[in-house]
Amino acid sequence: MWIGRVAGVDVLVIGSGAREHALCRSLSLDPDVGRIVCAPGNAGTAEVATNMPVDAGDPASVAALAASLHADLVVIGPEVPLVAGAADAVRAEGIACFGPSAAAAELEGSKAFAKEIMAAADVPTAMAHICETADEVAAALDAFGPPYVVKDDGLAAGKGVVVTDDRDAALAHADACGRVVIEEFLDGPEVSLFCITDGTTVVPLVPAQDFKRAHDGDAGPNTGGMGAYSPLPWAPDSLVDDIVRTVVQPTIDEMHRRGTPFAGLLYAGLALTSRGLRTVEFNARFGDPETQVVLARLLTPLGGVLKAASTGHLAEFPDLRWTPDAAVTVVIAAENYPDAPRTGDPIGGLDAASAMPDAYVLHAGTKSVDGRVVSAGGRVLSVVGTGTDLAAARTAAYAAAAQISLAGSHHRNDIAEQAASGG
Repeated sequence: MWIGRVAGVDVLVIGSGAREHALCRSLSLDPDVGRIVCAPGNAGTAEVATNMPVDAGDPASVAALAASLHADLVVIGPEVPLVAGAADAVRAEGIACFGPSAAAAELEGSKAFAKEIMAAADVPTAMAHICETADEVAAALDAFGPPYVVKDDGLAAGKGVVVTDDRDAALAHADACGRVVIEEFLDGPEVSLFCITDGTTVVPLVPAQDFKRAHDGDAGPNTGGMGAYSPLPWAPDSLVDDIVRTVVQPTIDEMHRRGTPFAGLLYAGLALTSRGLRTVEFNARFGDPETQVVLARLLTPLGGVLKAASTGHLAEFPDLRWTPDAAVTVVIAAENYPDAPRTGDPIGGLDAASAMPDAYVLHAGTKSVDGRVVSAGGRVLSVVGTGTDLAAARTAAYAAAAQISLAGSHHRNDIAEQAASGG
């Protein structure tokens, strides 16, 4: 038994999306977790936690709430408070916090900084140019040729990347962003791997694959993610070990060497290219919607491993346990997402969807108004299905999604379809 295990841990989760609902749900299943507070939360988190108001982007407000609650552990979900320094403020109150410092969160806050770290750590990634002027952008686009990959250097809520064959569209996106990273296009399937770390030890979770484009067949604009699945039956058996060895551990070691250790959740987005494994991006927190399918498969109670990472005891923690079952999540998005999503529409069928076998609903952009749940964001719900294999999990997820009614909403119909059919 892990000696750091303490019953009755009170946890404060910061955020208001499906990721935070998934975290609260998993924490609620941990017998060693006591009270769970989600701030600000949504209509779904209110079912498994106590919602409280907070300005999540203000580190002082986050730390003050944690102190007032006498929280034993704070889990910061979104990237904005992490980059702003919320984890630093919480730790300054003497409270354990799962989430990197502001300095370490620059791995997500600046793609240029991430490239610098990868170069120093000899992490395989795409060739890139960091550009600040229109002339630099034009030269970089011409150097790589189409498809053009243009990434906003800063935070963009998962929508700062444009991949296009249209040079004018690439130029326009760069002009709207300011400083950008222009990269070579990476072929091959993409993989997401979450790794929990205390700044030294790295513990990988199971890999997942998400779907960024808004519509079936990878058509339409990039989004924050329209669905995901796990496991990946087509992935090499050595994939996770290879990613930890060549990407994650060297990055963690380089951050430690610089005096800015990364403790929390490091998300590695990767491409399995014809030239080998390449790193696409880093995130400094659980990614959405991959979190939903990864936590659906986790058997180890979540609170203990997050507390171990937050207190420097991850090396002592027992190996994580996973179900061999599959999980698929389907995102239901509001009308006109990702451009200017419509909000305020009532959502029907939530009870019917949750009553479907092997499925449950996680709230993302929702709120309660006069006793009714209404849409309050672009990605409104995540419907999670589980099963003995991907085909069964897809069936469960889509059967539950069919129960949901939301005017003008849309979702992809091909999440995990190719993997489930062996393609």
